Amino acid sequence: MDAGRDDLGGQIGRYLDWIAVERGLSRNTLDAYRRDLGRYAASLRSRGVHDARETDETRIASFVATVSGSEYAEGKRYRASSVARTLASVRNFHRFLLREGEAANDPAAGVIRPKVPRTLPRSLPVDDVAAILAAPPEDLVGLRDRAVLETMYGAGLRVSEVSGMDIDDVDLDEGSVRVFGKGSKERLVPLGRYGVAAVDAYLSRSRPTLARVRSGPALFLNQRGGRLSRQGVHPILKSAAKGAGIEVRVTPHTLRRSFATHLLAGGADIGVVQELLGHASLTTTQIYTMVTGQRLREAYFLAHPRARASATADARA
Repeated sequence: MDAGRDDLGGQIGRYLDWIAVERGLSRNTLDAYRRDLGRYAASLRSRGVHDARETDETRIASFVATVSGSEYAEGKRYRASSVARTLASVRNFHRFLLREGEAANDPAAGVIRPKVPRTLPRSLPVDDVAAILAAPPEDLVGLRDRAVLETMYGAGLRVSEVSGMDIDDVDLDEGSVRVFGKGSKERLVPLGRYGVAAVDAYLSRSRPTLARVRSGPALFLNQRGGRLSRQGVHPILKSAAKGAGIEVRVTPHTLRRSFATHLLAGGADIGVVQELLGHASLTTTQIYTMVTGQRLREAYFLAHPRARASATADARA
């Protein structure tokens, strides 16, 4: 390679363009791939590699190991799923170069993902969720905020799904919402009577005042009349959680996790929960059964007299 020349940017750019067209991935997934490969490129450049064809299995394994042990800015370690996605991004990138005839081999083929402890998803008790949903006031913005939160929890939506909804996606008579999930896959999800009531109140008493010419078909609007963004949902939930006296960190995905956990704890079939969440794989949904199972075990050992006796005997031994 010529001195000072850097081919990594162009190689990664061609791959991202290809997956955007050929695989139809969502914008959020594409952004994740872009971040993963950006970190990978930075790692290679720090080792003096400026062309993906010049790397090897050792350098790739070193990068993945570094990701497995690194931390986010807020001090939280990468989740196992994030490490797996990062390695998948790198592997798919090198497969693309090989398939397109830009490389003679695939140096990522033999790289094994390091074992990363899998943490159980955190969900909230039903009473805490109810307190959060009841926190917004009965004013113009409060009606919108309650409708957003009730929709997000009532239908188990991702933050991008709730912010992307249009008015026509809601059927109040049927009590359902049409959702466009990852990869623009469409699904129909029940909303529930609380969600229906909250959205109905927002549409009749709040949205007409918030609406502007620029509002278009967007269901949830910000105070300037534009579509409420994903970033705009976070402070709504943060404010509601603070108003409800919830001290743990609550994110939009916490409500989605709580939705799944509460359904499974109530006896819902895991296949139904998978459909409601829009998971492509049942494996993704199964982690919520681990949460429910853990709570069942805790309840058993706290409440069952024979379990307590056994624990006491073990302690004496």
